[in-house]
Amino acid sequence: MRLIGVDFRGLWTAARRELGATGALLILGVGVWGFLSIAGEVAEGDTSALDLSVLRALRVDGRPHELIGPHWLHVAATDVTALGSLTVLSLLILLAFALLSALRRWAEAVTLVVGAGGGLLISQGLKRVFERERPDLAYRAVEAVNASFPSGHAMLSAVVFLTLGVLAARFAERRRVKVLAVASAVLLSLLVGASRVYLGVHWASDVLAGWCVGAAWAMACWLAAFVVKRRFRSPSASDAT
Repeated sequence: MRLIGVDFRGLWTAARRELGATGALLILGVGVWGFLSIAGEVAEGDTSALDLSVLRALRVDGRPHELIGPHWLHVAATDVTALGSLTVLSLLILLAFALLSALRRWAEAVTLVVGAGGGLLISQGLKRVFERERPDLAYRAVEAVNASFPSGHAMLSAVVFLTLGVLAARFAERRRVKVLAVASAVLLSLLVGASRVYLGVHWASDVLAGWCVGAAWAMACWLAAFVVKRRFRSPSASDAT
């Protein structure tokens, strides 16, 4: 179908062929926009009231040191938040890198390492720029170090889990398996970030910003790998697709 010289059918076919890249580009754009918006509000102090309200809502009234909910929920939150720690994520990256190397999937292995390493540098750099104080010690149920904004746990878990989820989706043949891989990655990232607010070591805006920049960086790395792989793919492989 053509309208004023535009082949809409051809455009639709191209968009479907590159649906993954289109989605990644959209997430990248939304993530960057979201982070910049939140960072601007945080820098001006406009999120302070809402952040404090969220934190107080997760505490027994008048007792900031006491979390709401049953004891098992406190234990579960502590376990979940450990999934976003540097130690656990480093182990996951090491094991995934070993697996990808054994399969000779060097592009995917490099993407994972570069994404995680770059994410760590970005996280630490942003913390130094904003130097935001964490919630008062009375609210903290676990220990935490360095600056608060953005949440390193939320950001790095988004980077690592989303990258692993996308890679797993690429290996899978069935659509429902692909959806499950990506959905699981998103769920784990959300749980880690939410646990940081619940445990009182981050403001809600820290976690939202961490999710935004983490997802954006993960998609930027995936797009870079996608472009490089398409650029250096052999003509025969291109013809086959």
